[in-house]
Amino acid sequence: MYSYKDVLAEILIDEETLQKRVRELGEQISRDFEGQDLIFICILRGGVVFLIDLMRYVSVPNQIEFMAVSSYGSGNRESSGDVRITYDLNTRIEGRNVVIVEDIVDSGNTLNAVIQLLSTRGPKSLCICTLLDKKDRRKVEIPIRYRGFTIPDKFVYGYGLDLDEYFRNLPFIGVVDLEKLEKIKEKPS
Repeated sequence: MYSYKDVLAEILIDEETLQKRVRELGEQISRDFEGQDLIFICILRGGVVFLIDLMRYVSVPNQIEFMAVSSYGSGNRESSGDVRITYDLNTRIEGRNVVIVEDIVDSGNTLNAVIQLLSTRGPKSLCICTLLDKKDRRKVEIPIRYRGFTIPDKFVYGYGLDLDEYFRNLPFIGVVDLEKLEKIKEKPS
């Protein structure tokens, strides 16, 4: 196994900048839903770290739920376009204010499918909160209400985003050096 440092090209967003922006998003959500309650629906697994920190800055009553959605398959960096719900909600959202929490919006295909599905369940309101927005790769327009950062089309990891299912625990967003990663993967273990 290799270290995250072995493939780190640069730190795109440092820990302090991340936490400052997450706090701002939590405060904005609190203002927007003042006097109401809401339910956060976290898209697993990448959104968990972001959700946990975000909730700490939200002052209105809230609940959390989880969905697992697959469109990539193991080891892929490109969405297959075939979206599958692998874990669905256990809570009804009819008449509720729903905030979908996502780590990154890329092509928009996966999130669009989630929005379509949840819209049929009668929420009072439905909006998106994403930590990262990779607009350059967008194939489907997504109405993002809360956006942490717009980032360039680079392969990123850390703070919930994985690299081959590892390194979600990093407190920053790093950019993968794809050449170094390929060399590591070519070496026999």
